[in-house]
Amino acid sequence: MNEKEMMPMRNHLLTLVLVFFSLGITAQTTDLARIEYLYLPFSKSDNAINRYRALVQAPIPLDQEKDNMFVVTLEYRYVAINIKDAEDTFAFGNNVVTSAQQMDGYVGYIWKQNENWRFGVRAGVKIQSDFEGNLLSDDFIYDFGVYAIKDKKKNVEEGKKPYRFIIGLSYSTTPGRWFPLPLINYYKEFKPNWTYTIGVPKTNIRYYLNDTHKDAIQAFATIDNIYSNIQQNFIPQTITQNPDSKMAESIQETIVLLGLGYEHYFTENLLFYGYAAHAVYNDFRLETGEGDKIYKINTENSPYFRAGIKFKY
Repeated sequence: MNEKEMMPMRNHLLTLVLVFFSLGITAQTTDLARIEYLYLPFSKSDNAINRYRALVQAPIPLDQEKDNMFVVTLEYRYVAINIKDAEDTFAFGNNVVTSAQQMDGYVGYIWKQNENWRFGVRAGVKIQSDFEGNLLSDDFIYDFGVYAIKDKKKNVEEGKKPYRFIIGLSYSTTPGRWFPLPLINYYKEFKPNWTYTIGVPKTNIRYYLNDTHKDAIQAFATIDNIYSNIQQNFIPQTITQNPDSKMAESIQETIVLLGLGYEHYFTENLLFYGYAAHAVYNDFRLETGEGDKIYKINTENSPYFRAGIKFKY
């Protein structure tokens, strides 16, 4: 196999790894409500992304004795996409994507199998689009998942440290991702005022600055991503136009980050958080409906800032 034949294989393997990380967020979150702002200025470019996010997750108890419940999740994201770099505005022509929106709705069911394990299933739909016209079938993405949870954060066994373990499987109809993916997350309190989480989309180590756990700092590695269907498909313009150029059908951002964070707990469940990070991998691009990358908008590793308030259980 020559070098040209190996390059697509490497790209597909990297994409598989990144998708594996990005889908893990649905199994990891314990947020009941969240409001968040993200600012991503691209290095060596005038382009930038601003994202506003709101999430509500409502557990509905069905049987308190068996600890069974429905969980309804609603999420909204608005992404302001500022394409100002001269080369990129030329590539977009009259088709510059200035914003994207994402609306998610999920229904889940969780039941207690025994004292150690809980199991859950969930299904939902995402609308991810630039909303340049009426809704299209390509704006809808369907997501299904099954998972198991062993939570020993409060009912700690004698001689052991508090921990939580989540494992599961998720399937999404996102174009180019026609396969289920595993989800794994492990959290542990290993020393007084110290915790770590190994999982996806975030792995971190946290230190509480006081015994009351009012303030904490953390070092983390995480992945973030943005996806939107483009309703008005177009062929990107280039200085030397290829007659076999493909149609751009989605705009996507995948970014892998290393950073530091600060958290302030107003109560045990309500907190403010702020993160500052820098990319170690960045890919802001246009893709076809089959998942082929056809135009790279930004690949420079860039700074990343995110802050918000959340209420969790």
